[in-house]
Amino acid sequence: MVLPPLSLLALCLASSPVLAATAGSFANGGNTLISAMMMFVGNDKKVYILDKAEGNAAQINGHPAWGSVWDFDSHQSTVMDVRTNTFCSSGMHLPNGSYVTFGGNGAVGRGGALGSQPNPGNFSAAWDSLYQDFDGTRAMRVLNPCTDSDDFTSSQCQWFDDPTVLSMQKSRWYSAAEATGTGEVVIIGGFVNGGYVNRNYPVGDPSKNLGAEYTYEYYPPRSDPAQTFQFLLVTSGLNAYAHTFLMPSGKLFVQANLSTVLWDYNANQEILLPDMPNGVARVYPASGAVAMLPLTPANNYTPTVLFCGGQAMSEFDYGDYRFPFADTWNIPASQDCQRITPEPQDGSAPAYVQDDNMLEGRTMGQFVILPDGTLLVVNGGLNGTAGYSANGTLTTTDPAAMPFGESLASGPVGKPAIYNPNASTGSRWSNQGLTTSNIARLYHSSAMLLADGSVLIAGSNPNIDVNTTAFFPTQYQAEIFYPPYFSASTRPAPTGMPETLSYGGSPFDITIPATSYSGSANDAADSVTVIITRGGFTTHAMNMGQRHLQLNNTYTVNQDGSITLHVAQPPPNSNLFQPGPAFMFVNVHGIPSNGTYLIVGNGQIGTQPTAPASALPSNVRLSSVSGSASDTNASIAVAAAAGVGVAVLVARRRRATARSASSMYPMSGPGPAGFGNRSDRASDSSAFIPLQQSNHSAAWNASTTSFNAYTDAPDPYASNPSFAPMQNVPRSGGQQYKY
Repeated sequence: MVLPPLSLLALCLASSPVLAATAGSFANGGNTLISAMMMFVGNDKKVYILDKAEGNAAQINGHPAWGSVWDFDSHQSTVMDVRTNTFCSSGMHLPNGSYVTFGGNGAVGRGGALGSQPNPGNFSAAWDSLYQDFDGTRAMRVLNPCTDSDDFTSSQCQWFDDPTVLSMQKSRWYSAAEATGTGEVVIIGGFVNGGYVNRNYPVGDPSKNLGAEYTYEYYPPRSDPAQTFQFLLVTSGLNAYAHTFLMPSGKLFVQANLSTVLWDYNANQEILLPDMPNGVARVYPASGAVAMLPLTPANNYTPTVLFCGGQAMSEFDYGDYRFPFADTWNIPASQDCQRITPEPQDGSAPAYVQDDNMLEGRTMGQFVILPDGTLLVVNGGLNGTAGYSANGTLTTTDPAAMPFGESLASGPVGKPAIYNPNASTGSRWSNQGLTTSNIARLYHSSAMLLADGSVLIAGSNPNIDVNTTAFFPTQYQAEIFYPPYFSASTRPAPTGMPETLSYGGSPFDITIPATSYSGSANDAADSVTVIITRGGFTTHAMNMGQRHLQLNNTYTVNQDGSITLHVAQPPPNSNLFQPGPAFMFVNVHGIPSNGTYLIVGNGQIGTQPTAPASALPSNVRLSSVSGSASDTNASIAVAAAAGVGVAVLVARRRRATARSASSMYPMSGPGPAGFGNRSDRASDSSAFIPLQQSNHSAAWNASTTSFNAYTDAPDPYASNPSFAPMQNVPRSGGQQYKY
């Protein structure tokens, strides 16, 4: 029997254990209910999770769920309704703390088959009568993250997901997305329809490849048509999920295939940078671990991008839309790491620089920047690539002969490693003291930094649909990894943390009590760093929008042992840390506080106000003062809400019902006066922000007319019930299909 969401939650809470957070180890993170193909932190309480449209057992509104929300405190999940197929979307934050996802796949049914109502040409589908998913290829889905004090039943706390109202100009699957300094989002490239790599073979003229999208557009939508990005033609075949990072100049650093450019997207002009060395590709499906290193006063906030792992397969081996031309699971992943500083401040030419090799080769490894400025790499495999194949390969033509089911990778890497960007060459990598997970995290796995400094790790499903018996099965079990700083017996507990930050302007003070550290106050004060960090939107071993910036600070040591930090606002350049949500951490001797959720910028899309850089007073030291915390190391106990979970949930819902106003930042700019059909969308290119509507009944809900226009066509799978990945899938009308 499939339990309703509340019953699922209550059942899990009743058996939830108390978790011991041991440094370097993994702990049970609960059940995500859907496979976590995508995740983002919505606020200091919730992680939002998305899956492709597939046959998950968890149900919502009569169809399998592919959206859920995970709670920081209870480690439990509740399903959410998402109507379009989010398979291989991109996503990005907005200045007010909302998130938006872009594109996806056409509607699918069981086994990933074409949905029951095909689009013209039969290359994709508009809807499927069994899974009840809609075509997501042009969808723009917006979510305003809510907390326990909000009414989660309100449309303001749910996904707005109606492409008949809000959609892109082009179909995009595996597109890239990057926020600009104004909070706009540039949406780049992607597939038109599915496949392993974005090309035919032989390749020929890329412009004739109708399965690839070579243009870019914006959110909020601009009135001008999507333009061709020449770089996408040059990199044709290996440019899905291109790596993109906004630079201080406002240009975008873009890397795909083996090519690299600096790109002025407004003028659509490119500056060629050196090719990636050693023939190692990092974009999907090679899927290397990629991140911008922390921006600090020491490096004068100069971005450097780090690329590690991926694949050095031959160009031929990547094959075409159908499948790879080699047995990828036998091909070792790369250990190679490269750094590049795209805009050197000394006037030198940008160049890739060989960095320390990873401790092992990884494909689908993922970087998560930790509050202490080190980079954790998790997940991935020793061999192969991302993706799956139900069609075999050019050399293994029988899919049944594939040794790892549909997976194109093998050798899961369960042991994390930590990269220290400030260590000397030859000693930047370490996995000492880190334990090994026994859960394979391959294709469609994800990882995200949490507010307490731990890392949520979830997902993995290298299968075309839900398959819990495959060699690498669909994975719902989440884990929490506790980095080495969890060995500290005391975490800093600063007070006075702000709720908003500006670009330049007056500094602010934070107080660190004497109970937050041990030993010399001067030494503690000298060690302090104040950082803001954004985990971004994670999918496919990427964290789109991930960024870490250290704020400048001075200090005053007080007679009572407390330390007053005088902290600068972020530098007066919104390109360094784009406007939107972030967490602030205070590190003392490398031990981070809990993160405080805040908004950087004015919460609106548009040119951000700036002021001169903050002027800070000089340090004031007192040599006779010490902290009062214990200096012994021990594991930090973290209590998971257990027996009281259901009562807490009920109380939260009662509070939410009484709540009358949203605490979130409103988006700026008017939406269209009316909406509800395609002609409205086509004739109005203004920035539609559904969560800003004064008439909230106009927001999408289950009775939206455009969705109800779809009817139950005859189910093409009813005559072949033997092909299915799951048991007892309920359909509308209560009919049960048993396989």
